Amino acid sequence: MDFQKLVDSYETMSCIMSIQVFPDGHYGNIRIVCANKPYIDSIEDSENIAFSTMISHKFIPDTPYEVFIDKDLNFEHACYSCGVLKKPFHAYLHPERYDFWIEMFMMPIAADTDDTYYFVYSQVLTENASVHRMSDIDSSVTDVVLETCIKLRGTEDFKHSMDEVICDIREQCDADKICLILTDMQRRSFSILSEAAGSPEADYSVEDYLRGRYEDFFDIIETWDDTIAGSTCLIIQNEQDMEVLHDRNPEWCDSLREVFVKSIVLYPLKYNGETMGYIWAINFNTENTMRIKAILESTSFFIASEIANYRLLDQLKTMGEYDMLTGVKNRNAMNQRVDDIINGKEELPESNAVLFIDLNGLKLVNDRKGHNKGDVLLKKAADILKAIFPGDGIYRAGGDEFMVLAAGIDEETLSQKLAKLDSYRTVSDDVSFSLGYCLFDKRSDIRQAMGTADRKMYSDKEEFYERFPERKRG
Repeated sequence: MDFQKLVDSYETMSCIMSIQVFPDGHYGNIRIVCANKPYIDSIEDSENIAFSTMISHKFIPDTPYEVFIDKDLNFEHACYSCGVLKKPFHAYLHPERYDFWIEMFMMPIAADTDDTYYFVYSQVLTENASVHRMSDIDSSVTDVVLETCIKLRGTEDFKHSMDEVICDIREQCDADKICLILTDMQRRSFSILSEAAGSPEADYSVEDYLRGRYEDFFDIIETWDDTIAGSTCLIIQNEQDMEVLHDRNPEWCDSLREVFVKSIVLYPLKYNGETMGYIWAINFNTENTMRIKAILESTSFFIASEIANYRLLDQLKTMGEYDMLTGVKNRNAMNQRVDDIINGKEELPESNAVLFIDLNGLKLVNDRKGHNKGDVLLKKAADILKAIFPGDGIYRAGGDEFMVLAAGIDEETLSQKLAKLDSYRTVSDDVSFSLGYCLFDKRSDIRQAMGTADRKMYSDKEEFYERFPERKRG
């Protein structure tokens, strides 16, 4: 067959590729046999969108593909599926190492020799994503994606819906185990949002395992981008792939082998260039690798979007409830909780206490040393309260005033905590408190208890300034 004549008949950038299969069933020597002019231009023409990503800028026929782009296991899996298994392949994707999108087509050719198989590879490159191309996927994949979208968008329980989606994806992958790992790159932290198991043996806590197995598993997470090596994801489906993984990331590979992982999919969840986390599936059905990849490519986009939206709402809620300077809850949160108690939405325990605590001399510090020093003082005051009343409701009620609602506290415990506060009440040259408190039961009106504590606090403050007039605010 005249391969050059065949490929020259294509108007889109195209080439003929070959893949060699060895007697033991492994493949290798994936080569670009010949190419048409548009394809050669993508390598040699400096004005072409792909030029800057090519390793070599001289096209030589029958050359291994790694001469032009980095080794990519996902690409090799597609080559094997098309060339050897005779399955046409189509994908639209954005590998991390490129600043453009690729729509690729692979079609098998009936020109095979004893150990070498051939196929046509064509591609269309675009600078921006095309919604039309992204939606042009197999109908069975479309059904999974649509169901995922409906479950995620039509819920008030984000965690429950994500559990359902992860269970669905596990069934589609026919995997032993799948989990969704959330990451915070700035704080170097991770958590497992959702997980699903395909058998009782796989029904263990991934987070417990990772925290027990590794001193700091985030050290491994930080290696994943390099392990994915600029592709869209990492797919390991046999021992040959495992050897590649071992070359790239030996520590992680060895730990996977310890727990008998034979195949793994690791798919990053990205939104607006930020990694939200990863989907991780182990020991999946490798006969459906390309379909699994298509499902994850599509569903991960929507999952990442929902995670980003969930985090944004959580941040907005935090901003609405917390004082950004001190880290304790703000006056809005205090008023809302008081309303909930009055309206019966929250039932307090039998014995409770409310405290009002005012920071003495803050205005004097602001006037003489600047507001930055005053902010430091407020933070210290909040830290002291958090240390003495851990787990209790601490609120910044005003500029230099805090309120503590200690639910379920008895008189003896309250006395012990007041004793700890006592050293900060008067003589400290740093943090100095005036305070008032009221112990009350669940049948009492919390507003009356707050009024009593507030009056005691102001009385205590007047006494303080009588004793230390030099610290009185202006």
